[in-house]
Amino acid sequence: MKQFAFLGAFCLALTGAGAQESAPVAEVPKVFRATAEKVNDLVHTKLDARFDYQKSHLLGKAWITLRPHFYPTDSLRLDAKGMDVRQVAIVRGGQNKPLKYTNTGMELLITLDKTYSRTEPYTIYIDYTAKPDELKVEGSAAITDAKGLYFVNPRGEEPGKPTQIWTQGETEATSVWVPTIDKPNQKTTNEILMTVPAKYVTLSNGLLIKQTKNADGTRTDHWKMDLPHAPYLFFMGVGDFAVVKDSWRGKEVSYYVEKEYASVARGIFGHTPEMMTFFSRLLGVDYPWSKYAQMTARDYVSGAMENTTATLHQESAQQDARELSDGNDWEGTIAHELFHQWFGDLVTAESWSNLTVNESFANYSEYLWSEYKYGKDAADDHNMSDMQGYLMSGSEKKDLVRHYYRDKEDMFDAVSYNKGGRILHMLRNYLGDSAFFKALNVYLVNNRFKAAEAHNLRLAFEEVSGKDLNWFFNQWYFGAGHPKLDINYSYDEAAKQVRVIVQQKQTGDKLFQLPTTVDIYNGPNKVRHKIWVSNKVDTFTFNAATKPDLVNFDGDKVLLATKTENKTIAEYAHQYKYAGNYTDRREALDAAARRQDDAAAQAILLQGLSDRYEGLRAYTVSRLDLRKDAIKTMAEPQLARLSKSDPKRGVKAAAISKLATYRKAEYAPIFRSAVSDSSYTVAGNALEALVRVDSSAAVAEARRLANTKMKGKLAATVTNVLVQAGDPAAAAMMITNFEKLPLGQAKFEGIKPLTDLLGGLSDATLFRRGVDAVVKFMGEIPAAYRDQTTPFIEGLLGEVQKQQDAAGRKASAQYVQEKLAKKGF
Repeated sequence: MKQFAFLGAFCLALTGAGAQESAPVAEVPKVFRATAEKVNDLVHTKLDARFDYQKSHLLGKAWITLRPHFYPTDSLRLDAKGMDVRQVAIVRGGQNKPLKYTNTGMELLITLDKTYSRTEPYTIYIDYTAKPDELKVEGSAAITDAKGLYFVNPRGEEPGKPTQIWTQGETEATSVWVPTIDKPNQKTTNEILMTVPAKYVTLSNGLLIKQTKNADGTRTDHWKMDLPHAPYLFFMGVGDFAVVKDSWRGKEVSYYVEKEYASVARGIFGHTPEMMTFFSRLLGVDYPWSKYAQMTARDYVSGAMENTTATLHQESAQQDARELSDGNDWEGTIAHELFHQWFGDLVTAESWSNLTVNESFANYSEYLWSEYKYGKDAADDHNMSDMQGYLMSGSEKKDLVRHYYRDKEDMFDAVSYNKGGRILHMLRNYLGDSAFFKALNVYLVNNRFKAAEAHNLRLAFEEVSGKDLNWFFNQWYFGAGHPKLDINYSYDEAAKQVRVIVQQKQTGDKLFQLPTTVDIYNGPNKVRHKIWVSNKVDTFTFNAATKPDLVNFDGDKVLLATKTENKTIAEYAHQYKYAGNYTDRREALDAAARRQDDAAAQAILLQGLSDRYEGLRAYTVSRLDLRKDAIKTMAEPQLARLSKSDPKRGVKAAAISKLATYRKAEYAPIFRSAVSDSSYTVAGNALEALVRVDSSAAVAEARRLANTKMKGKLAATVTNVLVQAGDPAAAAMMITNFEKLPLGQAKFEGIKPLTDLLGGLSDATLFRRGVDAVVKFMGEIPAAYRDQTTPFIEGLLGEVQKQQDAAGRKASAQYVQEKLAKKGF
């Protein structure tokens, strides 16, 4: 499962860029969340599914083969949420013999026809109707809904929106649409027959083994999965998709996209075969399944989901060619879900408490892929972003392996994802690449087609490395928090010694053991010293004939920690030039950005504008304080250069925005040229810049572009320019664009411009439509984030109400008030 990309952005937007202190933690029930007891084991599940589009029902017939796990049993408990059950029977000699059962609304409690031993498999037949829209269940921050089976525009009532069906099983929602033992420590093979209108295509686990055309205009597709996997990974997808075929070592790789994206499907997903080769080689275990397909879905309740052989992606994955020119924003998610096919699908967390063995690995795969494909700077950029996501999440009191939680859905958070991935990065650094990846191989081989927990992972690392790692796992996996380090450097001229004093300043009694390094630089020459930090205060001394140019703690920059250091700007300049990895350079740029009146700091920023990595060039642009004359003068020629000729569009876009603040007409040709750039971001930023130097030209360009296909930054900017110019169609355009955006970061960022528009809008019909769109979005925000976001958006709507009231539009002001009162989240 990949979370919504915007989950951390809500907090960032509302709290600012500083690290967030631990938020108050709700009372957690003192109930130990044990691994589910296994009384019966799933063996095979066969489902015959037909769909009632008018009622959003599934008409199902299921044959479920089981056997007692160890002890003999005469009863069976199946999860079956919100179903109407017509018959439960035991299958004997090809005949269905009715059994006694109780349907609680959430479970089927079945009395078997006899007592079965663990050597006696048996098959249960169930005839039922699944009614997902009539079931009330709670989702999570990562998975906003848990009704399992979703009908999208089933009656065709929403113009322009496709009709689709898709499922979402994690955590325990497969049992909304097929009776099962809905626990992650169960493994079963399965086959699914779907009868659908013949115009649609289907997707499920495993291989499509048969298609049958029916006389009523439907078609029955028969999918079969021959290898066992957990029930939450079962999948059905139905819709009017284009299917773009690829391959990997003779296995089908396919991309299911809406037809308008067929021409760019390979641009979105085309690295998948290369990823499969890379991960197979890295892990020493070839991709284990019969095929790999990826499907996009409208109204999806999360970012993406790793259903075995059939990953489902949110519609945001569908980017057109111009969006892709900025870089594929979804590529990390594609890697994340593919890696789950090993970590989560082949070997599955035995309980939600141990979610780390699924999600932390998938999170870290994004780093691994980026490192392999785009280089270490890009990977370390991603690492820092994910680390900040954890540090700002207020999760210091949460263990990674968590046996106490309010609800299993709460496990899908910045600890299981971001922090867990950073912990793996530290372990890799400590053990070395050879041992780290060999241990992953041992873990996968020893536990394939089984469920596992963090201790299985520890044992694999210990087996390979020969090291006892209880200290590491107790500290990072079975404990909470992170170190907060204060690091001071000094040089004793008389003793010819460097002194490094490290204080752990986190609250509480917990002290971390941190194997790390101290690098001592004289010019470009580096001497590395390995150390262990383990006390409240540790003092380390190293011989040095002369005062070093730089002493650099955590030389590889892998520690999950906050750090305060007493380095001078001259030392940071040396760090930028000679220490050289992404985080070293980023730390130096941050130090320089805090001291922009200092000539040495200005020199560092000037270097940053020509950094070898595009991410740091763009970051440096963003940190320039052009209110300072020296910075403004120094940066201008560099910004003009980047605006005209930087090969990376992200840098070009950032530079254009910054250059616009000079408000010089001489830069109008740069902006006019860039308005036609293939990148929506570059073009949008250029149009914004053109407004500042030639507003009439900007309006003319906006009117020209309004008749073309636009998305992203360009669409937002064109609309804003036309709104400011008083174009009567612009308000409708802005509202329509907002309505079309899927739930995500772009939609969140569109709230403020939309409410700014609504404040002065006189068209009552458009006004109400815009308010409705904002209120609808508020209701779609994951429940875990509503406490943070709702007051922010309500405040914006409150300003809209005041502006409408002040303009004498009392009915519109009253409409806002009524909508807020009725929002009913």
